[in-house]
Amino acid sequence: MSLKIEALRSNLLAGDRLALARAITLVESTRPDDQTLAGELLRSLSNDHQAMRIAISGPPGVGKSTFIDAFGELLLDAGNRVAVLAIDPSGQDAGGSILGDKTRMTFVGNNPQAFIRPSPSSGVLGGVANATYEVSLLCEAAGYNYILIETVGVGQSETVAFYLSDLFLVLLQPAAGDDLQGIKKGITERADLLVVNKWDGVLSAKAEQTRAAFQGIWGKEREVLLCSALEKRGLKAVLDSVNVASKHIDFASNRKKREVFWFKESCKRQLVDRIFTDFSDLFNDLSQAISHDQMHYTSAVDKVIHKIFG
Repeated sequence: MSLKIEALRSNLLAGDRLALARAITLVESTRPDDQTLAGELLRSLSNDHQAMRIAISGPPGVGKSTFIDAFGELLLDAGNRVAVLAIDPSGQDAGGSILGDKTRMTFVGNNPQAFIRPSPSSGVLGGVANATYEVSLLCEAAGYNYILIETVGVGQSETVAFYLSDLFLVLLQPAAGDDLQGIKKGITERADLLVVNKWDGVLSAKAEQTRAAFQGIWGKEREVLLCSALEKRGLKAVLDSVNVASKHIDFASNRKKREVFWFKESCKRQLVDRIFTDFSDLFNDLSQAISHDQMHYTSAVDKVIHKIFG
């Protein structure tokens, strides 16, 4: 192990927040030399730490950041150390992101026992950033025993969040009628917990109606919960459900499943990055041909495959 990585590892395991931030920057880097060092650091970490990973998803406007701030406060008050990995919905074309979760999560953001890391999704399907899994390993090594992962939204996020977390919590908005029918489809397949947020004010009745509708889908074995993150109401029941669920989680098995999944995902990501870099001229030429109606895109794909694999 290089002296640089050995020092970073030592400070990381001691819970140094600056070391954690530096380690995250390293694993998020796409530079080949940084990727080599990141792999060295990750391989040096033991599997002794056991953090509870909770992926939190839901449609835009459901109140994910407000919920995480209020729920994180509850965890911190109980003596836990909490890391929040907040994924920003950055545009794929612009390549930018808001990175504003630190300002929205006022309590967690100001607590010394909490760590917030906003990362751009950069157009990655699944509502997570490229290195979210690796970042969660670093947070775990630094001593954070709860890792809350905020995904961009629902849809593609179900499968990715499943392989990123020990528990997948989906937040729902109060809805009624046709709106309720629209959010029923497919949302319960991967979720471990369903929580209807905004159980307050004029939305209270709709929230209760939404809870009843989803409870009918889930049956009596699992309870659909109500909460108001804004008023910090119903959060204790959510935490109780998380604690009950955690007693039935095989953390070692989950870790193995995650490693296999992210091994494949990392290979895909690095292979694609390498191909687009090494064959950039070919991609540029074919893109021009397609944009000028000189070639159908399927023919361009065939040319790329033939060039790379013969």
